[in-house]
Amino acid sequence: MRDSWFSASHGIMLALLFGFAIAHSGLAALRGWGEAKIGARLYRVFFALVSIPFATVLIIYFFNHHYDGLILWQVQGIPGIKAVVWSLSAISFFFLYPATFNLLEIAAIQKPEIHLYETGIIRITRHPQMVGQVIWCIAHTLWIGSTFTLLTSLGLIAHHVFAVWHGDRRWHQRYGDEFLKVKERTSVIPFRAILEGRQTLQWQEFLCPAYLGVTAFIALLWWGHPWLIAVTARVPW
Repeated sequence: MRDSWFSASHGIMLALLFGFAIAHSGLAALRGWGEAKIGARLYRVFFALVSIPFATVLIIYFFNHHYDGLILWQVQGIPGIKAVVWSLSAISFFFLYPATFNLLEIAAIQKPEIHLYETGIIRITRHPQMVGQVIWCIAHTLWIGSTFTLLTSLGLIAHHVFAVWHGDRRWHQRYGDEFLKVKERTSVIPFRAILEGRQTLQWQEFLCPAYLGVTAFIALLWWGHPWLIAVTARVPW
């Protein structure tokens, strides 16, 4: 326990999160204008060249400072808690990466498009990345228990909650009434539309190579997690 919990790293992480939110959401908002100027593929490359390095800086800084500040709770010694944290983390990735379903668009090999999905995980929640981020933050904040991690989690969740409004706004601008119909049949809160009878879950839609790829990524991350922490620790941030 420390006398002053708000170390410099807390302020730096808040600044990094705010900068990433402006860059990521700002470029998303300018997508239509940017694609008209330089084309969809080149704009996707530009978007990636800004977002990926920024996200990498955030990840490295988080790894190197996640125990900064006060330790608010310590649950790592509780039997079964590690399995709970890893299970929640694994589940979060199935929500976080629905965009991996079309890797050719991600790599700008095919022309990137804004898709109005209503299948698979979208039946559970219209904004799976927000849900995945919330689950990830709950798992890691529970495990680490520091004020730095709590602050980081709150910042990430705030950005993704904003992205819910921002994403719906952009879909509405692009698809109009068609999006409003999809919005009526889906929900932001997981499973709400299904429980209210506005949507049905089709399990066969989850039997696709993309989910196998996410599963392989989770296994790789589980295996390489200690190595990743060791590597980022060498960066003097």
